[in-house]
Amino acid sequence: MAKVDYSRHPLFKRIDLAELQKMQEREHLFGPTPPNVFVGRVGYPNINWGPLVSVEHSNSGMLDNPAKWYGMDYARIIEMQISMVRSKTKSNIYEKPRTLERVQEGVMSVKPVDAELTFKRKPRFHLAFSNYLQPMGSSAPLKEFKVCDNPAIPKKVDEVVEERVRATEAASELYADGHDVYYLTRLLSAGILGREKARKLVPTRWSITAVDDMIAKQLMERIRTYPEVPDYQVYTANFLYNHFEILLMPGRWEYEQFEAWEPGSFWDEGKRTYNIEHEYEPFEGRTRYAEEEGGGYYAGRLGVVEALEKRRRQARVVIFREIGQEYNVPVGVWEVRQNARHAMSSMPKRFSTLSDALEHLSTKLKIPLSEYKRRSRILPQARLSDF
Repeated sequence: MAKVDYSRHPLFKRIDLAELQKMQEREHLFGPTPPNVFVGRVGYPNINWGPLVSVEHSNSGMLDNPAKWYGMDYARIIEMQISMVRSKTKSNIYEKPRTLERVQEGVMSVKPVDAELTFKRKPRFHLAFSNYLQPMGSSAPLKEFKVCDNPAIPKKVDEVVEERVRATEAASELYADGHDVYYLTRLLSAGILGREKARKLVPTRWSITAVDDMIAKQLMERIRTYPEVPDYQVYTANFLYNHFEILLMPGRWEYEQFEAWEPGSFWDEGKRTYNIEHEYEPFEGRTRYAEEEGGGYYAGRLGVVEALEKRRRQARVVIFREIGQEYNVPVGVWEVRQNARHAMSSMPKRFSTLSDALEHLSTKLKIPLSEYKRRSRILPQARLSDF
């Protein structure tokens, strides 16, 4: 995660950074804490990890659930995220110190818990952000952590933890029980899921993608047996200067996702034209990690397969994601997941032919459709029914 150059981001002018600094630079913090933990990956398997605590108590019930953030003001989202103070303690991923047991109790709670954190020194105020994880505020070595009330732990979670089943089975059971991937990610990252001897801390960045991938693969097993969608459907979402167009076409399950960064955006790599990334998977699924798009690929795919599972349908799917230059402070891959979910829950535009659907898309996308078509693995697969 990189340190933020505030001068480059006018967005921070709408946030009272001086007040946040005053509230965060304390050796002792107490209050309702979002049940979350951050696990780093530097030095793996000996890594820094620790519970997160927010200095903004009024919204503690929202801080651990990005599903509630869709439609919120950009600056407000960042302000909530950087209100989080990251505590740090170092251990091997398989170690189970007493502090970790206390943290796990808090992480399993589905509601904020009153917690008391004492740091070895005052947190140093700075902001860090990446294209994968949400921004965070100050950090400092952890001296002591206590949960000061009773965590609200669902009965099903207790059962799954006691059963000591594999992490994939546990995640599947809890997802079927109504727990979203954000909760499952916390459990996996904090070393709560899995067989007892295999339980370990999982870096937050890895756990996010792992849960998205696990749940999507389980849903895709069923999706491949469903009838095909009967027509050509285009779904749209716009949030945080991210524009999504999702095309569903009749046919057996296939999936590809485009990610295009507008010139002038933070992640355009200095190019004068759109920087277009592309990932694809066939009916059988993919065997390699989506290097080009990383966690964003798995987050977008999950949003689509969740909708197809609900409708008992399969389709050939193409996601077009165009990122505007105004999106210069990434907030994490949850934005991709929620944009895809929001798009798939909206009313689609329906077309009887692929030509009509593509003509419509050409009026919605900033990049010429020809640029996508020459990279696509799915769109060139012309069938008689497409025209």
